Amino acid sequence: MKPIPTPKYSGAIMPRREAAAGASALALPYLSGYAPALQNQVRDWLQAGKAGEWLRRKYPQAHAVRTDKALYAYVDEIKAEYLRNAGQLHKVAYDSKIHVVRNALGLHTRRAIAHGGKLNARHEIHVATMFKQAPDAFLRMICVHELAHIRIMDHDKAFYQLCTHMEPDYHQLEFDVRFYLSYLDAGGEPLWT
Repeated sequence: MKPIPTPKYSGAIMPRREAAAGASALALPYLSGYAPALQNQVRDWLQAGKAGEWLRRKYPQAHAVRTDKALYAYVDEIKAEYLRNAGQLHKVAYDSKIHVVRNALGLHTRRAIAHGGKLNARHEIHVATMFKQAPDAFLRMICVHELAHIRIMDHDKAFYQLCTHMEPDYHQLEFDVRFYLSYLDAGGEPLWT
């Protein structure tokens, strides 16, 4: 499966635009890399009010990982299972600024620290605060994505293979997260508060 490039998005709610035929078309910046037929199906679901109900049925409850300490343990457990030799995580935290400032849902940073005559890498993972109250599957997808960046920095074929190794349903979960973000952009209320 060919990786889908992540669209650049400011985090602002996009207004509806008038289509050439006169009907209103809902902008779907999170799904811009997907087929137009799929985008049209998502638009229909959003306009019919089916999206929230479908997401609630598929993901009935939120995870229990609410603190930064619990998030560190959650991510470290995934790392210990799949990336044992990848180095230590120095920080894992929820970040309220990440969605607005970085145009992202999660962020992996790698910093080189001089220690004597050696350079040591510090790995930090930040997850957007909006995922504090989300299904476990959504949080896992974001964490797997950011953990994969420890080994592979680019979003290439090897990167997505590593993501699917850690989470076999990675591509479906990524779509579902993008679908949920589109639902929120269309004015939907957060589902797992």
